Amino acid sequence: MFEEASEVFDNMFKSSFPLTFIVFIPAVLILVSPLPAEAAHEFTVYRMQQYDLQGQPYGTRNAILNTEARTVEAEVLSRRCVIMRLPDFSYQEYQKALRQSAGAVVIILPKNMSAVPQDIVQQFMELEPEMLATETIVPVYFAMEDNELLSIYTQTLTSSSSQGSLSAAEVLLHTATANGFQMVTSGSQSKAISDWAITSLEGRLAGVGGEDLPTIVVVAHYDSFGVAPWLSYGADSNASGVSMLLELARLFSKLYTYKRTHAGYNLLFFVSGGGKFNYQGTKRWLEDNLDHTDSSLLQDNVAFVLCLDTLGNGDSLHLHVSKPPKEGTPQYFLLKELELVVASQYPEVKFSMVHKKINLADDMLAWEHERFGIRRLPAFTLSHLPSHRLAQRSSIMDVRSVSPSSRHGAGEPTAGPHVDMQKLSRNTKVVAEALARVIYNLTEKGAPRDLQIFTEQMVQEEQLSAVVDWLTAQPRAAQLVDKDSSVVTTLEYHLGHYLKDVKRHYVKADKRDPEFVFYDQLKQTMNAYRVKPAIFDLLLAVCIAAYLGMMYLAIRNFGVLYSVVRRITQPKTKVH
Repeated sequence: MFEEASEVFDNMFKSSFPLTFIVFIPAVLILVSPLPAEAAHEFTVYRMQQYDLQGQPYGTRNAILNTEARTVEAEVLSRRCVIMRLPDFSYQEYQKALRQSAGAVVIILPKNMSAVPQDIVQQFMELEPEMLATETIVPVYFAMEDNELLSIYTQTLTSSSSQGSLSAAEVLLHTATANGFQMVTSGSQSKAISDWAITSLEGRLAGVGGEDLPTIVVVAHYDSFGVAPWLSYGADSNASGVSMLLELARLFSKLYTYKRTHAGYNLLFFVSGGGKFNYQGTKRWLEDNLDHTDSSLLQDNVAFVLCLDTLGNGDSLHLHVSKPPKEGTPQYFLLKELELVVASQYPEVKFSMVHKKINLADDMLAWEHERFGIRRLPAFTLSHLPSHRLAQRSSIMDVRSVSPSSRHGAGEPTAGPHVDMQKLSRNTKVVAEALARVIYNLTEKGAPRDLQIFTEQMVQEEQLSAVVDWLTAQPRAAQLVDKDSSVVTTLEYHLGHYLKDVKRHYVKADKRDPEFVFYDQLKQTMNAYRVKPAIFDLLLAVCIAAYLGMMYLAIRNFGVLYSVVRRITQPKTKVH
């Protein structure tokens, strides 16, 4: 019987070579076909800034990601997604990934920033401007750490680190048998956003006593900025300035309600948009009021413009000016009143004037008051920062991540920039007292140096805290705040509650020669698929080919093979 089967197989496969593959290949494919790729983890990622400012591109220019994960310890990073954690991040390693033409970079940020050492936070804040200084072809994303993402990073780190100490054969075997992760984004390529409108708001309190009254302008920009728009919450810069502006509007609206305290100054409050993009909202507002209308408070008698920026911390106050005020001018009176209030009521605060000329050759203005200075309006910026170059003004680390106890002065301060509500309340009272002394001319009238117009209870720390909490509960990057945003509508509501003639101002980029261009795809979903490396497919193909070759030779020579096996297994007969 076996001899007959041998002849049948031998004749069948010798006469029909394709029949061999028809019979055996389906069975082989069924046995060796891999399981479908398993989605190991799905998480949200936030892309680095992408914008053009005055024709100069900034940030990453790519959004599509579909490549295998590696850590920076791997020797080869070309066309790989390089994963880094914030505690291990450095600009040198970031540049290494870019130089080796990495396919993408994903930086994992801890959820609890208050647990990050101060030196790491400071280092990253200083690196953010360098990362944005020039355009980057490689897509760069940020992700918030969780257990699954940390596990992916640990497995990838183990795989990347072990390859450096192994032989070539061991590396090949390890690479072929190890599990990897394919990182894939769900979105499309980024494109420019057309007709994006930056919204600004103004409101006023009219003075009494004549038509040509002097006007004091109080300004604060509401938008935030950082290396990733969706992670830019801007607590100190500039939720603190906006909350102070609203509190000043509330305090002086009460004074202007009564005839006895209704002063002979117009108060104009302006909440500007696009502050982090060279103060585009302020620029257009000035053009509308000075160039395109015949009736504006800015055209008449502007005493001074006071811009509020980063005032939520520190024990110092700096009045930044482009031109030192001349003696006898309203600007000079404000400077002296600020010095007097600080010296008499808050001696622990250090107050100084910082003089810096406007450099029109710079791509970015240093402070918002320079926009007014260019139009020859007397202006200054009040801040607790001594320089515009400090990193916390434009960082994703500027968050309101403090415990409830520390919001009221107790508890441990968070790492990085944050808002101390007691200091913001103190600074608000300093500004309110100085403005009141100027408006009511109290020093010239011989009022006591330590006279307090506003008591501690009148400046409501709870109100300031509520505004800061609300503003920092959402990212406020200019690319994310459109004209229908809750940020704009809520600010408009609060201004309307205290002020008169509240109105909106819009600025859109010129279509032919745009000063700014924003791009979409700033927030995406990323999937990490558990996969075998590409070399595994190659080795699998070699094994399948070898197996099929052996099977083909065995079947072609089935008779010979059968004879050999039979001869080996046949019991030997005894010879008598």
